[in-house]
Amino acid sequence: MYAVIRAGGKQYRVAPGDVIRVEKLGTGTDGQVEFADVLAVSGEAGSIAKPSSGARVVGQLMEEGRGAKILVFHYKRKKQYKKLRGHRQSYSAVRITEIAFDGQSFRAPELPRKEPKPKKVRPVVAEEAPAVAAKQAKGPVKKKAAPKKAAPKKSSAKKKK
Repeated sequence: MYAVIRAGGKQYRVAPGDVIRVEKLGTGTDGQVEFADVLAVSGEAGSIAKPSSGARVVGQLMEEGRGAKILVFHYKRKKQYKKLRGHRQSYSAVRITEIAFDGQSFRAPELPRKEPKPKKVRPVVAEEAPAVAAKQAKGPVKKKAAPKKAAPKKSSAKKKK
């Protein structure tokens, strides 16, 4: 199952679960993006059809960012003309969650939620407990200044007559 959509002046072939990078989209409602401009739909292997007006492709906004820098260099020989400009194109990464047409709906499986890793806590051994408690009670230890070294005495130079 796949569909061909138009977004940002380009055409993309998408299937449920695909992640595509499109031109930067305006913020949708709750991260949901709907592509209304569906050019073609394939419901089964080997067949493709132009969809009726009821076809839609829905996606979930994953991230927004900027692509790699592209350098634009203008140069005219023998005229002392050089101009260098840089450009980074903004993009939105969208995960296709559903393709629906003619009463059929194809959905992508849900992504598992990432759980934050628990913080590692070192267990306190009973023997170390009084020493650890004493260190915590004192607070942070201040560093002492290094002792100054005595400067070597300079010998006086004898004057020549």
